[in-house]
Amino acid sequence: MNILTIAWLTLPFFIGFVISLIPKLDKYLALGITFVSAGYALLLFLEKSPVKLKLLDNFGVELVADNLSAYFILTNAIVTAAVIFYCWDSGKTAFFYSQMVILHGSINAPFVCADFVSLYVALEVSGIAAFLLIAYPRTDRSLWVALRYLFITNTAMLFYLVGAVLVYQTHNSFAFEGLKGAPPQALAMIFLGLLIKGGIFVSGFWLPLTHSESETPVSALLSGIVIKASILPLLRCALVSDEIDTIVRIFGVATALMGVFYAVFEKDTKRMLAFHTISQLGFILAAPAVGGFYALSHGLVKSSLFLMSGSLPSRNLKELQYKPIDSNLWIALVIASLSISGFPLLAGFGAKALTIKNLAFWQVIPMKIAAVGTAISFAKFIFIPRGDKQQVQPGLWPAIALLISGLVIANVVYLDAYTVETIIKALVTIAIGWLIYVLVIKRIAIVLPRVVEEFDHLIGVMSLTLVVLFWMALA
Repeated sequence: MNILTIAWLTLPFFIGFVISLIPKLDKYLALGITFVSAGYALLLFLEKSPVKLKLLDNFGVELVADNLSAYFILTNAIVTAAVIFYCWDSGKTAFFYSQMVILHGSINAPFVCADFVSLYVALEVSGIAAFLLIAYPRTDRSLWVALRYLFITNTAMLFYLVGAVLVYQTHNSFAFEGLKGAPPQALAMIFLGLLIKGGIFVSGFWLPLTHSESETPVSALLSGIVIKASILPLLRCALVSDEIDTIVRIFGVATALMGVFYAVFEKDTKRMLAFHTISQLGFILAAPAVGGFYALSHGLVKSSLFLMSGSLPSRNLKELQYKPIDSNLWIALVIASLSISGFPLLAGFGAKALTIKNLAFWQVIPMKIAAVGTAISFAKFIFIPRGDKQQVQPGLWPAIALLISGLVIANVVYLDAYTVETIIKALVTIAIGWLIYVLVIKRIAIVLPRVVEEFDHLIGVMSLTLVVLFWMALA
């Protein structure tokens, strides 16, 4: 299994190079890589113990592939495959597919990293690949959005690197376990880097513009899987000690509430989905031990919704209330929206039930409020009127079929969720959300300020987040 792990990690980078040499095979080679990742994830589910590789024994540099990794790797495989199907007849160049494969490989790497130095390398490579995909259209707007993303995330990773050095000074090891007993400034700086890179809480205000202004397939990749490269390391850090677990849970709750608050009042479809990505990352962090299943559910839903948003007649949700959409597109939107709202028979139901079951007592009420906010947000799609058939991207339906099939099949992961009490609670939560939307949210027009998303303010938010993290680490 060790040799297989190394081969699986390195193969995407080799194939990315081969695509540039044999551009006629670009789509086929890229799709083949996703099958390899999916197969590896399924093997991990069957493994009874984690796969561990020590790269540098004396420095605590190692890889760990376990059940938690498998959920994220499988998400990466399915989402990337769906985006490839979506782009199949779109005329994308070999460069696009090459960068997508390299991004796929560099996103896989953080899912098995168990030390801070290899994680740093993996996150930096994924950041460059994501930057190139965001900038792919080569318009002034896309170049600015890409450079903004690169600057913010790279600045965050400089803080992260300083924190990693402080951990090594304390323990002569880069292993995640080194956070226990490390100076508080080490935890603060490492978490600052991961929180900003992952779009968590106020550090995530860079995310809505980046995800909403990117091309449709790139938005699906960013929200579906790229953003999670920093989430799994946070989950692993939470498992190091109870104190760190509490910090991660606090940020999870705060992120879920902040993201859903903005999503409820947002009138732009892609920005609403981006803000809701922030909220759903909070759900993943709120229960670190079971975050993998929620990440899978969210990745499938959010990538499908971003892909479908590219075929809507307008990005303005107010206009969509008077513009009927294709009935087939509406059905797909409803299925995805019901899943993320926690409706039974779809993966989102089991994921939410499992998360709520593993919450601390003080998390339950705010997370239930966030769940109602989720139902309110996605009622905007469910209550869009239906109409005649319309032209959609040729590759949309194969991509959506793959993603929605994943939502149905993944529903079997947590069948214990199907109790009368849990089903009633889920349906009541959704009903309350829809009622609030129809009676209140649909009738008002509140525009939230975007000043916090401005570039210079994002830098100030980094400083504010660092101060908060120092305080929490010292406490």
